Amino acid sequence: MDIQEFSYQGSPAKIIFGRGALNRLAEVIDALGCQRALVLSTPQQAADAERLSGSLGPLSAGVFAKAAMHTPVETTEEALQAMHSNGADCTVAFGGGSTVGLGKAIAYRLDIPQIAIPTTYAGSEATPILGQTQDGEKTTLRDGAVLPGAVIYDPELSQGLPYAMSVTSGLNAMAHAAEALYAKDRNPVSTLMAMEGLRAFTEALPVLKEAPQDLAARSSALYGAWLCGTVLGQVGMSLHHKLCHVLGGSFDLPHAETHAIVLPHAIRFNEAAAGAELTPLADMLERASAGEGLYDFVKELGAPLALRDIGMTEADLDRAAEIATRNAYWNPRGIDRDGIRALLDAAWRGERPQG
Repeated sequence: MDIQEFSYQGSPAKIIFGRGALNRLAEVIDALGCQRALVLSTPQQAADAERLSGSLGPLSAGVFAKAAMHTPVETTEEALQAMHSNGADCTVAFGGGSTVGLGKAIAYRLDIPQIAIPTTYAGSEATPILGQTQDGEKTTLRDGAVLPGAVIYDPELSQGLPYAMSVTSGLNAMAHAAEALYAKDRNPVSTLMAMEGLRAFTEALPVLKEAPQDLAARSSALYGAWLCGTVLGQVGMSLHHKLCHVLGGSFDLPHAETHAIVLPHAIRFNEAAAGAELTPLADMLERASAGEGLYDFVKELGAPLALRDIGMTEADLDRAAEIATRNAYWNPRGIDRDGIRALLDAAWRGERPQG
């Protein structure tokens, strides 16, 4: 193998992985030099957040349970007020990407430590990337200040995650790794991590379909989430992530489901220019095409296949294509409005992706 020049920098975040790892939270807060942690969650996980807050005793500064999809700026501003009024000096984000995003937004503005305790597989907790929504558009920034100082991965916390959410958040994570395979700034380490993360999910998700409580499969999926998220934080993303940001930020589509639907189409589109880089994924899926293999995988798992089934109207496809091609960004294959419009149409209908 002829290894050419590359640059690589590992993540400085402390990773604590294992069954029962949640019990080390107080130790982690202390190690970060903090004394008052505001526990963050969505309204749906408020009860779990309250229990976690109670377990911390005087280390807890209370609970803020208003995290929302796509990290609305107005929610962040309300959380900042809660940080101040409760005398908090760090945050603990308990939940999925919405909650982790809120923790990142707070850390970015206040420059304080944050701890993430993911209960889904999206992988946001492993990245220095923050996506925020304001005035109907989602913007993304990359800054070391938004990377959590510590992440606690406890597979037992994901056992109660419904199968539908497990599979869509897992596919969301797989999207990070799939695009990393052809990233402009990829390197041998990122590619190894991407393929290992994809392998973990392709093995775990079919097991969870039949046995949602299988702890070994839950552990494998969470391991995959860490790998895929870490890769997302190390290399640049392209068409797939741009489309999902547009669809989520401008049309308020659910984040994980959007990733699950768009992924096969974006990968199939880019195979025309990155076929060699995507061949290992095609081989893993036992298909001639990685994009078509991903479509079959999504279908076999029972995940959504069509944007029209998650709230997208056909009348909005033209606007989505216009927004997605408004500003230039790197992609292995050239992008034009007609090509993206055709891709979105196929994703809207739930059709098998075509090159």
